[in-house]
Amino acid sequence: MLTDWRAAAARFEAEVAKAVVGQERAIRLVTIAIFARGHVMLEGDVGVGKTTLLRAVARALGGAYERVEGTVDMMPTDLIYHTYLGPDGRPRVDPGPVLARAEDLSVFFFNEINRARPQVHALLLRLMAERSVQAFGRTYTFPNLQVFADRNRVEREETFELPAAARDRFLMEIGLEAPRDAAVRRTLVFDPRFHDTDALVGAVAEGVLDHARIGGIAAAIQHAVRAEPSIEAYVVALWDALVRPAEAGIRLPGLDTATLVQGGASPRGVAFLVRAARVRAWLEGRDWLVPEDVRAVFTEVMAHRVFLEPVHELQRGAIVPALCRAAFETVPAP
Repeated sequence: MLTDWRAAAARFEAEVAKAVVGQERAIRLVTIAIFARGHVMLEGDVGVGKTTLLRAVARALGGAYERVEGTVDMMPTDLIYHTYLGPDGRPRVDPGPVLARAEDLSVFFFNEINRARPQVHALLLRLMAERSVQAFGRTYTFPNLQVFADRNRVEREETFELPAAARDRFLMEIGLEAPRDAAVRRTLVFDPRFHDTDALVGAVAEGVLDHARIGGIAAAIQHAVRAEPSIEAYVVALWDALVRPAEAGIRLPGLDTATLVQGGASPRGVAFLVRAARVRAWLEGRDWLVPEDVRAVFTEVMAHRVFLEPVHELQRGAIVPALCRAAFETVPAP
């Protein structure tokens, strides 16, 4: 059964790649997140294809797709319901984006999440952690839900950055940048096919994966892919290196690594790392972990779980990736 699903995962990636070119790594990471049952934060500038990617993912995955735009005046109730006056002048209440598709909701995209207030983040956190919300006197469950979000990285006014606990709920933070290959860049700019997003997404085959069964397959993958004691020790050593880099022998130019890190990943975060690595091994056709599986997902899973001293936070975009690379170079692989 897992072999058949591996073939289906390959077809899924091929279908998504029809709509989003030059983003093979991002597509692979999203596929890993789907089979690891984790939520995703997308990072990238405006216009690099984040929404197109998610629309293609939702179509190939099956199930319902909803998108909301973060605004400073958004309230938690806006996700659950909206009120209006009907043609007869009477007030009406309709389900909001979270409840509109009920239990069939598969992909929920929160665009510019840091424009919404902390009260909205709190409701989203419950939705992510428990895959359920309470409304209208009952509990709605979303067994197949995956939340995707992105942040406005440019503007700082009227934004509310997510606290550490909120970011830790995301399995990965995936960077999506404009392709660097010259031929791909010319294609994106000059080929009219890539100017019509609706047509691009419409060309993606629907329901390549059965979204209602992925939860069971995800659990089977975690049990099927084994980790030898040497790999377990390697993961723990990498974890320690990020939390206490100076003790691990890590040196970074111009930085005192003894006072660099304020806090590191929690056990839940490292468990997420292992879950993602197991899915990567499965996609590669193995039922055992190797160091490359851990390395392939390490930065996307762990970087946002490293908390620097405040004086260094403005440079975290350069410091944390360098710290991850230094951990690989310092900790011996089995």
